[in-house]
Amino acid sequence: MPAHHENTQLRERVIANQKQRNAQLRNSYDFIVCGSGTAGSVVARRLSEHQDITVLVLEAGTTDDVPQVWEAGAWISNLGSERDWGFVAQANPNINGRAISLNMGKVLGGGSSINAMYWSRGHKNDWDTLAAETGDPDWNYASVLALYRGIEDWRGAPDPQFRGEGGLVHVATATALSDVTHACLDAYGQHGIPIFASQNGALMEGTEGASMADVCIDGGRRASIFRSYLYPVMDQSNVTVLTGALVTRVLFEGKRAVGVECVVGGQIQRFLAASEVVLSLGAILTPKVLMQSGIGDAHDLREFGIPIKEGLTGVGRNFQDHCMVAGCIWECSDLVEPGTIPHNPTPQANAFFRSSAALNSPDIQVIQAGFALASDEIAHKYAPPPNSWTLLPTLVRPKSTGRIRLTGKHATDPVTIDANVLSDPADLAALVKAVELVNELGSSVSLRRYSARQIAPSMLRRSDLENFVRDSVVSVWHQTCTAKMGTDRESVVNSELQVHGIEGLTVADGSVLRRVTTGNTMAPCVIIGERAALSLKHRHGIDRRMTRD
Repeated sequence: MPAHHENTQLRERVIANQKQRNAQLRNSYDFIVCGSGTAGSVVARRLSEHQDITVLVLEAGTTDDVPQVWEAGAWISNLGSERDWGFVAQANPNINGRAISLNMGKVLGGGSSINAMYWSRGHKNDWDTLAAETGDPDWNYASVLALYRGIEDWRGAPDPQFRGEGGLVHVATATALSDVTHACLDAYGQHGIPIFASQNGALMEGTEGASMADVCIDGGRRASIFRSYLYPVMDQSNVTVLTGALVTRVLFEGKRAVGVECVVGGQIQRFLAASEVVLSLGAILTPKVLMQSGIGDAHDLREFGIPIKEGLTGVGRNFQDHCMVAGCIWECSDLVEPGTIPHNPTPQANAFFRSSAALNSPDIQVIQAGFALASDEIAHKYAPPPNSWTLLPTLVRPKSTGRIRLTGKHATDPVTIDANVLSDPADLAALVKAVELVNELGSSVSLRRYSARQIAPSMLRRSDLENFVRDSVVSVWHQTCTAKMGTDRESVVNSELQVHGIEGLTVADGSVLRRVTTGNTMAPCVIIGERAALSLKHRHGIDRRMTRD
């Protein structure tokens, strides 16, 4: 069956059109969008809405039309597959010398095609702080909320203050797959955490709250951003999507970006951009391409013999990611009928709270999973049985930052990723407190019926609990902030997402954030794509009238 219940006629038109466009590749396009992930799909869609504008999208991966992508419950099978770049951070002494995986989508749709489909808008403080630090009110919470209302097709209870209807993004409340989901929400309430109808809206204006997850799932199928934005216009003659195209560097005339070089089928190809090049390659590959194009720390570029186009020391720095404790696991009670808690990793109940009363917004998210999710170290030590379920304490406002570095000037030279997880002692302390709360939640009256025993970590001493956290921490795959916007010396782009000192080059992905947002990052990346498209249209005098809905 075709992915996402798509219209069969549209599917046939897309296939025919893209076959023709790929057979008749041009030397030059108005805009080149590098990457078909969340923000890249948004930018390409918005630019293509003006029929006179030609858009080339370059994607290193291949098709998303496979069951592992469009079946919502199969998302975790994409991790480590050919649809995953397979990045791994350096071994880290802060987590007992472990090297954690940093999965990233290498497929049409990027992360939106392999992620857990959470729709998390970010906290009010995230956006207001970004606006204050960049001096641009277009990034404040009120402005972003207006964008969210315009892009959402919300399928929950009407809420005109916070939600939108009729937009491109299908958003719904997750379906509870078992009674343990409702029991988790009851447990949160018993611990004084307010219960909300949605994890977005009012919850993300306060200090704590719990709810069912908001998800981009439609009838059990993934509703990726690629399928929502870019795919529906791929039958247009002004849109070309080239897969298997690895972008290696930006081409310049003086200080102006005029195109890109990429590898397609083992051959180097160059495409020119009459108006702008947009890098939407993610927080690992965007800084890599910038540095290999001569934009980065001058000292580092000279080390590899890369001619310096613009010395920007912030490129690759300020790496941030959410990390979660994968190992707070309970074995299901024999009192529960077999099959009541299905082994299914789709999102369900979650909560946000503060590890310290001094904070003005949540720094911890707890995600409930209907299966045993554990790091390799925890799984080896505790061997959780198959009839288990998990609570996942997640640090959503980390203080630790890392760095992306080149190992050479060639496209085939890998980057070194120093994720630096838990390098700030405050992050470890926050996660220890989160695990202690999760232990209490798991033993609450509401959840007692579903728990024969707590497999891990149970009631450990604090020193042992710290070691448990170091052994169990894994990435939540929200890599961001390596080409941050702003005006300080470590900023890479301005608030319109133009690379400092360079004309015709925009960055539109999670790397432009200054601080990773509270919660999953797909929704904020849609906002980044929308803001980038508005800026591009304004700069290049493109009619803002939508010529195709």
